[in-house]
Amino acid sequence: MMQKNFEYQVEQFADIRILRYTVPNFSELSLKKKLYIYYLSEAALWGRDIIWDQNNKHNLWLRNCLASLYHCVNKNDSSRNKLELFYKRVLFANGIHHHYSTDKFQPDFTIDELSNWIKDLSDEQIIALSCDSVPELTKRLTKLLFDVDYISKRVCQDEDKDLIIHSANNFYSEVSQEEVESFYHSIINKDDAKPISYGLNSRLIKCNGSVKEEVYCAEGKYAATINKIIFWLKKAAEVCENNQQKLLIETLCEYYQTGDLSLFDAYSIEWLKEQFGEVDFINGFIEVYGDPLGFKGTWESLVNIIDKDETTKASLISENAQWFENHSPVLEQHRKEEVSGVSMKVISAIMLGGDCYPASPLGINLPNAEWIREKHGSKSVSLQNISKAYEMASLSSGIIEEFAYSEEEIKLHKQYGALADNLHTHLHECVGHGSGKLEPGVRSDDLKAYGSVIEETRADLFGLYFMADKKMMELNLVSHMDVCKAQYNAYIRNGMMVQLARITKDANIEQAHMRNRQLISSWVFEHGQQTNVIEKVRKDNKTYFVIKDFKALRHLFGTLLKEVQRIKSQGDYEAAKQLVETYGVKVDVELHNEVLERYAKLNIAPYSGFINPKLLLVKDESEQITDVKISYEESFIEQMQRYNNDYSVESVGIYEL
Repeated sequence: MMQKNFEYQVEQFADIRILRYTVPNFSELSLKKKLYIYYLSEAALWGRDIIWDQNNKHNLWLRNCLASLYHCVNKNDSSRNKLELFYKRVLFANGIHHHYSTDKFQPDFTIDELSNWIKDLSDEQIIALSCDSVPELTKRLTKLLFDVDYISKRVCQDEDKDLIIHSANNFYSEVSQEEVESFYHSIINKDDAKPISYGLNSRLIKCNGSVKEEVYCAEGKYAATINKIIFWLKKAAEVCENNQQKLLIETLCEYYQTGDLSLFDAYSIEWLKEQFGEVDFINGFIEVYGDPLGFKGTWESLVNIIDKDETTKASLISENAQWFENHSPVLEQHRKEEVSGVSMKVISAIMLGGDCYPASPLGINLPNAEWIREKHGSKSVSLQNISKAYEMASLSSGIIEEFAYSEEEIKLHKQYGALADNLHTHLHECVGHGSGKLEPGVRSDDLKAYGSVIEETRADLFGLYFMADKKMMELNLVSHMDVCKAQYNAYIRNGMMVQLARITKDANIEQAHMRNRQLISSWVFEHGQQTNVIEKVRKDNKTYFVIKDFKALRHLFGTLLKEVQRIKSQGDYEAAKQLVETYGVKVDVELHNEVLERYAKLNIAPYSGFINPKLLLVKDESEQITDVKISYEESFIEQMQRYNNDYSVESVGIYEL
């Protein structure tokens, strides 16, 4: 049972807030359903090493080094807090690069302090870290941590550079961007009506002068971890809720066994068909944000349970998906003639894993394969308990009071802000990502580094455009159209100012969602200037952006949506590049400095992530499982250390620096 005085925010360090989320009514579930959740959760946790290694080839070794130092350095050492802070940052980011900016972390401690800490390690610990001596370990860690030019960026998106060579992720080895593009150009059949997601579950390397793929599967790369995932998935199949769940798990296991991407498509289709169970999950190599070319999928998992009451409301959107498609302001040839299989669920997360942990999405729309979406539909989920944790932790943050222009705007947000944000998420995930179609011969990866930004821009615009439609009232999704005004205010406020608090001084915007939000906000601000749709106002030496004409703003959202859909539907790379680089990347330096100063006074970390609940098996004297208990008592560092110890089987290689 959850304690009465539940604290959503647990701690704060660097630019991170650590939150907890709750799982409503878990204790009321049947034992069989609890076991199903437990086994799926084990499969979710076992993939952790994969995302660490995908983010950078040194990450697992570095994690072991930092863990050894953290346990051995004298707690009375006055500089130990610097080590702890750096260790926490690396743990949160699943590696040495920031989870959002993808910049390499710079330690607060010095090389001399690091050297002194290393001297506290025993000879056995040094050897366990694949080094022969203190000087060798010191040299390697010094290079890895203090050389600012070495592996400086996990995801390079600078079009003036080779995106592969200058990205520190571990999707590629010894190959250039030209070689990668040439390799996939040679094997991709653009005339295939049902193309696999080429490269999604593999690492591209050069071996003896030839470029080839290392496939992630039970007998390939990450074999040890993948076999653990398969084991727990098979356990889950024994206690699943229905035959469709069993079929999709069996198909997923077969895919993991072979690495055959056509089986991943088959699993995705079976996953779409499963609409009746109370428990659902994702597990696999899925999102491609971490690859500047958009081929490679990072490993992630999410185990969740449906919120029946909220799903009933949200399902009104999916049930009217064809109406939204027919009334979309995009070109007619870019609309789907028949929208099928689009579903919307509101869920409570139970276990976050891989690229969903500790930083969690608020919504998910899958699968990503365009041909499956067009033929079989898509499934959208909105994570209600994650959203609630954010909202509860932010009630007294002061951000709205600081960046909203008027008392009326503040009042509107407090009255409708949570509802407006949830509705926009529903529209974004369900009908936003689920809308539109590509022209013949066009692939999503034709937009290369700009594909993810364009797709997120498209989904956000779809949601923004339809939030202001009277259809929202007809479907009883809102009680007043001021809900739309609250979301428009919040979106422009965030896109133009608030999110800049996440960007370091003098830096560009790198992350796809942040680029998308600034792109939309800056574009409508610029294109509405002649008619004063949004006014830039100075009051008390502070900058504000005030919407003067909500109806005209909606029209601008629709105009931009039409163009963004055209870009995606036609695979217009040059137009995508022009749009993103012009509006989504560069930051107004003067405004940025002002936002950083105003935000700093609030003493709030701009990023948030989560501690998972802990699931515990209860057994009787004969070792029979009698229950599964849920606990919320672990601290961030306790959970991370437990995961390090209990869910790691990958061999930790030591690489040339």
